[in-house]
Amino acid sequence: MSEKKLKLGIPAGSLQKATIELFAKAGFRISSSDRGYIPNINDDQIEPICLRAQEMSRYVFDGVLDAGITGHDWIMENESDVVEVCELAYSKATSRPTRWVLAIPAESKVNKPEDLKGGIIATELIRVTSKYFKDKNIDVKVEFSWGATEVKARLVDAIVELTETGSSIRANNLRIIDTVITSTTRFIANKQAWEDDFKRAKIENIAILLKAAIDARDRVGLKLNVKKDDLELILKVLPSERSPTVSNLVDSDYIAIEVIIEDHIERTLVPALKRAGASGIITYPLNKVIH
Repeated sequence: MSEKKLKLGIPAGSLQKATIELFAKAGFRISSSDRGYIPNINDDQIEPICLRAQEMSRYVFDGVLDAGITGHDWIMENESDVVEVCELAYSKATSRPTRWVLAIPAESKVNKPEDLKGGIIATELIRVTSKYFKDKNIDVKVEFSWGATEVKARLVDAIVELTETGSSIRANNLRIIDTVITSTTRFIANKQAWEDDFKRAKIENIAILLKAAIDARDRVGLKLNVKKDDLELILKVLPSERSPTVSNLVDSDYIAIEVIIEDHIERTLVPALKRAGASGIITYPLNKVIH
């Protein structure tokens, strides 16, 4: 066992499953039960701990953790002075950023934030919401909400709630009148840990692999064999922004081509390549793409 350890925060709750899947793609197998806060990982130099994303940046800032994964929204809410190592474009359901939106009941006569002057706003994101209204010179009372904020929209004047797809907002018959903050997942580090050679190298290595796993998520590898006489036609069929690898084969009349493509064009590209004379076409999934 290694004596040097990196204390790494893994977000518990809604983001946990997506995070563990991302780490698996990056080569780190994390095993955790639904109630376990100290998961196992196949790296003796990492000590993972599961914590709520809401409090992650505070523990990283305080040095309880060396690094962790949380949202930009909670870094801002906690006013945590940490190193933002990289942005990780993933969330619990999609790869799109999440939004904290200002929402009201669909039947409300409110049409813009200014109409809420003197009203009560319920949210879990107190500091960010208060700053939003202060910057707009709108005097409101911002109250903390212990989750399930959508159901409180008819008890107060408006809510500020997190949404990724908007389905929960629509399901509760609410109407969005503005976006308070847009957030993506961030890999963050404690400033003192960042100055430690071992910890910084470990953090940077993890960041490289996580970003590579994200970049590979919507791509596939493509291999094919082509007659040399058909190469020009095949290159016209392949996406113009890609630079394929071209290799000679034992049969001197043929060459092999390998390229990485977006998976959504695979279903139209493969038949087009076949018609252009390609053979031995193989597509395969990717775990990591490192630029």
